[in-house]
Amino acid sequence: MNNQKFAVIPPFLKKGDKIRIISPAGKIEPRYVYAAVGILESLGFTVEIAKNALSEYERFAGTDEQRADDINEALKDDTVKAILCSRGGYGVIRIIDKIDKNLIRSNPKWLIGYSDITALHALFSESGTASLHAQMCRAIAEDSESESVIAVTDLLYGKPHQIKTENPHTFNIKGSARGKVCGGNLAVIGGLRATPYDFDYQDAILFIEDIGETPYKVDRLIQNLKLSGVFSRIKALIVGQFTDCGCDDGQESIYRNIKEITAEYNIPVCFDFPVGHVGNNMPLIEGGEAELLITDQTVTLDFSLK
Repeated sequence: MNNQKFAVIPPFLKKGDKIRIISPAGKIEPRYVYAAVGILESLGFTVEIAKNALSEYERFAGTDEQRADDINEALKDDTVKAILCSRGGYGVIRIIDKIDKNLIRSNPKWLIGYSDITALHALFSESGTASLHAQMCRAIAEDSESESVIAVTDLLYGKPHQIKTENPHTFNIKGSARGKVCGGNLAVIGGLRATPYDFDYQDAILFIEDIGETPYKVDRLIQNLKLSGVFSRIKALIVGQFTDCGCDDGQESIYRNIKEITAEYNIPVCFDFPVGHVGNNMPLIEGGEAELLITDQTVTLDFSLK
């Protein structure tokens, strides 16, 4: 019997429901935001841009106070049904303690984003509300017909969600697991360790990805997960894309290192999963229950559970 507590799934959206775009981290070129607004409106949503979403302050989209205010305002506004982060970058960890967790709990709604937004996913998970690790404004603006962007729209509208890949990586460890999905950008996860905002890894299906980190820095973060007992607590590990990480063989050396470190744990592990800083960044429901099945032919992550 599984006594694991899963996050509350926010209400799915209907035609005409409102999405508000916020910028909780780095500043963004307005053209991507305006283009995303037009595309999302063509898909049936009402879209508005938060007051400070196009602001600039040093590398950030406004001051810490402005960015935190935009999140809290979106959370408390009953007319907003989903919150789309314009981009990642860096900055969420500077404001995470300024976000009202009671608003997350009392008025569940979808938060959408990835990369630095991993910190917000951790906050939502800690607050008991599911969120959506998925593409943001630039991807929506530049390739609205991609599989990953279409999947975000389908999921927001309540369509059952399953990710299935063929030609599994040779490093995969076969098996199945069922549990709460959590994770995201590995460097951000590392920055949350030993804070009140870290993920609850007990019986979870953990997924990781990153961009621009050298192999030794990735190794340091993976060693942290090992030494702190995370790999002993999770049910399975999904290794996504490690983009532009300075490897002569692409990301294979990072994958090989992770395979060696996790070999002593009796858990399924899959590599090269379509999640991360790539065009095919498929949406994952953070805090949602899913079943992972790794075979010789396919890898399936199924959120469409009865």
